[in-house]
Amino acid sequence: MEKGGEAGGGRPEYSIIVPTYNERLNIALIVYLIFKHPPDAKFEIIIVDDGSPDGTQDIVKQLQQVYGEDRVLLRARPRKLGLGTAYMHGLKHASGEFVVIMDADLSHHPKYLPSFIRKQKETGADIVTGTRYVSNGGVHGWNLMRKLTSRGANVLAQTLLQPGASDLTGSFRLYKRSVLEDVISSCVSKGYVFQMEMIVRATRKGYHIEEVPITFVDRVFGISKLGGSEIVGYLKGLVYLLLTT
Repeated sequence: MEKGGEAGGGRPEYSIIVPTYNERLNIALIVYLIFKHPPDAKFEIIIVDDGSPDGTQDIVKQLQQVYGEDRVLLRARPRKLGLGTAYMHGLKHASGEFVVIMDADLSHHPKYLPSFIRKQKETGADIVTGTRYVSNGGVHGWNLMRKLTSRGANVLAQTLLQPGASDLTGSFRLYKRSVLEDVISSCVSKGYVFQMEMIVRATRKGYHIEEVPITFVDRVFGISKLGGSEIVGYLKGLVYLLLTT
């Protein structure tokens, strides 16, 4: 393979879906880092932008001029329509046999991509998920209260749902395309609960899940989209999954 996954001809093996909303300050750097730490195979980056008013799409179009429109795909939507539907929208345009989902705000460093792919190849896993809650994993940039809130929410979910994965709300994952299509079609949650439901549904369906330790870094640029309404939604989603899975 050529460096940077620039193998000639054929469809990409990996499709990397990156949902965005007001990520003008981050999107160029995350794309650069993906190309710096690429899968050892042909890949494409699919950016699903929900009508960002800050000019995110203009930056993506400039990136297409640098890396090529076949490597950086912009698949925009007119407004914010939810995280789960953003993945579904990206999946419709994905060409790869494997799909990576990751955030655009630099909380998920692309340097872990080769570890995800290596783990999948070694184990044949259907899903490889990044986790903050094992040895060599962690969080950088959170205050004590946010760490306690996150850990408490995760422990509560682990206790009630027995999901088979240590980090339920993380959104840095690699899926076999067919598995993602199957699991996502059975999910009804929106927002941050969506990630938790994906793992729980996958476990109940008997899919093989492996984990890779990552360090989650709090966003440097932009405003966090996590607020009180998302926390309430998480608790409601937890109850829903307890009753329906």
